[in-house]
Amino acid sequence: MRVCVLRGAGEKCFVSGANISEFETQRNSAASVAHYNDMVRRTQQSVFRCRVPVIAAISGICYGGGLGLALSCDMRYATPHSRFRMPAACMGLGYDCENMQSILNKLGPQATAEAFFTTRVYDAASAQAMGMVLAVVEDVFAHCTALAYEIADNAPLTIQAPKKTLVALAEDEKDMTSVKTAIDASFKSNHYAGGRLAFAQKRSPQFTGQ
Repeated sequence: MRVCVLRGAGEKCFVSGANISEFETQRNSAASVAHYNDMVRRTQQSVFRCRVPVIAAISGICYGGGLGLALSCDMRYATPHSRFRMPAACMGLGYDCENMQSILNKLGPQATAEAFFTTRVYDAASAQAMGMVLAVVEDVFAHCTALAYEIADNAPLTIQAPKKTLVALAEDEKDMTSVKTAIDASFKSNHYAGGRLAFAQKRSPQFTGQ
């Protein structure tokens, strides 16, 4: 696998948010809230730390935890009818520091504050202006599929190196050994030799393997 596109089933929503009716049984104590938040954090981190680029193709509603999930992706694209919201404050929900940090890293302090304080519904154009999405396109699934193939045509080891670097910098890692190893691996691979040869011969390279 060289790239992943994350999308909702159908066109009505990417993720509509948590099932509020389950909160009485799943978020009704300090322990259950901590467990719920930990599950959300681990899910979002697994997307963010995925070894290959992850593209969010957002159609329709992207609310609450769905917005957090989308912001865990490397790139996000939406349709003109997409809508975004962080409704925690109107339901009395608190976000823990780690989940807040993930959103803050992507939106910055002012946009994060407005989204959480107001619980406002943002249209696609507003979401793009705030950095929630990179672009608004009519056919988001076709756009993201084409983008995925464009990425997949490039050297996978070279793609993995900046992916590791972005994760390490975002999480303020002190030990950059794995990043340096990934960079060295790309230079030592046949991808590097084949890419240089293809460039010199003015043809498109063909990268095989991971």
